[in-house]
Amino acid sequence: MSSPLRLAVSLLLATGIAVASLETTAMAACLQGVNLAGAEFGQGRGVYGKDYIYPSAKTIDHFAAKGMTVVRLPFKWERLQPKLDEALDVTELQRLKATVALARGRGMVVILDPHNYAAYDDVKIGAKGVPVSAFAGFWGRLAAEFHGDKGIYFGLMNEPNQIDVRIWLDAANAAINAIRAVGAKNLILVPGTNHTGGQSWFESTTSGVNADVMGGVRDPANNYAYEFHQYLNHDFSGGGSDCDSEAAGLKAIADVSGWLRQQGKKGFLGEIGVPANKACLNALSNALRQLERNGDAWIGWSYWAAGDWWPESEPLNIQPTAKGDRGQLPVLLDAISRRKKGASCKA
Repeated sequence: MSSPLRLAVSLLLATGIAVASLETTAMAACLQGVNLAGAEFGQGRGVYGKDYIYPSAKTIDHFAAKGMTVVRLPFKWERLQPKLDEALDVTELQRLKATVALARGRGMVVILDPHNYAAYDDVKIGAKGVPVSAFAGFWGRLAAEFHGDKGIYFGLMNEPNQIDVRIWLDAANAAINAIRAVGAKNLILVPGTNHTGGQSWFESTTSGVNADVMGGVRDPANNYAYEFHQYLNHDFSGGGSDCDSEAAGLKAIADVSGWLRQQGKKGFLGEIGVPANKACLNALSNALRQLERNGDAWIGWSYWAAGDWWPESEPLNIQPTAKGDRGQLPVLLDAISRRKKGASCKA
């Protein structure tokens, strides 16, 4: 970004003026929120209310009242589009739209998140039976339903993995073209492969190297950011009770920030979560502060996870209980309290 443009952005942020372009929006100081799980639960297509559920108004209200400004909303591709290359399911689409409307009504940005790991019915995009064109067609249909609201962001896919990064890049670019072809100007979040982990962004794997390939994203509207996930436990999976990879996670955020600057793009931390023990809460605080130190490269974060059916025994869970909020909340609220004063959080 040129110096005059940086100055213009600073002035816009100071006055809280929101505009359409990603690089000139005050949302960069404001996207702090939560993944609300439930609609991606269960195997196959399942039965609504038995195998999966969308977040309730009570849950959305709770996190909006805490000052959170973004909801990442996971759901399953197969439920929304039961047959490839055919229309979206009317009933499921209405459930999705109703949930989006609840969050948007509270002034929260919503990130639509097909939580499929780059697969449809467990078949990877680009393999026989799930061509790249089918993925692009799905996003064209979905974008046509939500293109009128700039406060709805399109997260192309949750954690692509076991897919060649070059195939994934082709799929991402095809989906972006399909989204723009229906007139949607919404911000698009583009992940990499290998679960889009910050710590694996530069690693050479059998799937390829994200850092070498994912700079090839092409968007006719030039309104996209990269999505990363960063867990801090020993194997970066988010499981277990440790945060032994805190130092590696902080380094990954710094390294990815440098890559983003080289690309002239921004990042969004779509998932980060820790158990509520002292060491991990400190690690979470340090990670969020690391994002802030590299704030020029990031538009925000969403914690993993909460949701009406999220198991109480899940260590990362921040869904409130009858006794109140969970231990991670004070750390998240502390980060929210540091939000840039004067920034407009309305999309």
